[in-house]
Amino acid sequence: MPISALALCSRALLRLGAQPIASFTEGTAEAEIAANLYPGIRDALLSAHPWSFASGQADLPRLADTPFADFTRCFQLPPDFLRALSAGSGGRGRGATYRIHEDRLHADAEAITLTYVFRPDESAFPAFFAAALVARLAAEFCLPLTESVSRAEALFRLAEQELRAARQADSQQATIRAIEGFPLVDIRG
Repeated sequence: MPISALALCSRALLRLGAQPIASFTEGTAEAEIAANLYPGIRDALLSAHPWSFASGQADLPRLADTPFADFTRCFQLPPDFLRALSAGSGGRGRGATYRIHEDRLHADAEAITLTYVFRPDESAFPAFFAAALVARLAAEFCLPLTESVSRAEALFRLAEQELRAARQADSQQATIRAIEGFPLVDIRG
């Protein structure tokens, strides 16, 4: 079964011992709970870590508006934006001072390159993230479907373990960044 929102929710329901769903609009309690809880849980889990598969960079378009205070320029955030990781200018993805207000980034730079977490399609989720998401969905679906607090607590503990394993797997997919500009190292020469 290809990874989709429906497949992920069905896997979570199966972990609970519930029936999988064929559609988010099929009229069952499982479908209603999945349809209402899935988008928020997915976005929260994506935002919780700078996942390599959900991180990107974009040059932001400058807006004609000017900020009310503190900064001189506004830039439009991408439509799939979830969380900022850093911002820069002059060909760098970090180093700029900025603040996010509403759906805009405020800065003093002429141009901004944003490094950010975005919402990828479910088909782009690697297996380790899909497993963590399914575990979290099962934990979140448990209380409304089973009304068992102890079972929900156990599922949340399992979901946290899955999330730690997923973060570790994802973090091993890049070169470790060296410490830059650390005063104690600079003093020693």
